[in-house]
Amino acid sequence: MEFISQPWPWYVAGPLIALTMFILLYWGKSFGMSSNLRTLCAIGGAGKFADFFKFDWKAQQWNLMVVLGTIIGGFIGQYVLTNPEPIALSANTVSDLAAFGFQNAGETVLPPELFSWESALTLKGFSILAIGGLLVGFGTRYGGGCTSGHAITGLSSLQLPSLIATISFFVGGLVMIHFLFPLIF
Repeated sequence: MEFISQPWPWYVAGPLIALTMFILLYWGKSFGMSSNLRTLCAIGGAGKFADFFKFDWKAQQWNLMVVLGTIIGGFIGQYVLTNPEPIALSANTVSDLAAFGFQNAGETVLPPELFSWESALTLKGFSILAIGGLLVGFGTRYGGGCTSGHAITGLSSLQLPSLIATISFFVGGLVMIHFLFPLIF
């Protein structure tokens, strides 16, 4: 049974995100994925090893619904909303990706050269995952939140530090893709 094969248009998804943020702000809550990881670590007993995880995680249980929603949304996205058509990429992008070793660029959303067990279990793939994970964890802690927390919650509540963090995310992404990515691949 096939349902929708395209993502929701911006004029549907955008107002739904805005409505969600309005509800969260009205109830004095904030949205962010890194706070969920902190809560899960605290539930698992990480507070025995680091003071950062010593807090009243029961007050954050509501936020674990975000984790559940992400899992359910990922399942729906993969098995219901996936579009079987190749991604429309420019010929220049396809040739640039081919130069980096990406075969069949645009055939899938997640290229198997990066997102497969075969790639992850190589020394290079494992190193990229481990170093990237450490950098994301450090950046999230140092920046006081993750990209979703700053870019969605922080900007919607007009926080200057979130604007600075969001600009920094984009600058970091540009530096990564234009300078570091060619060195890695």
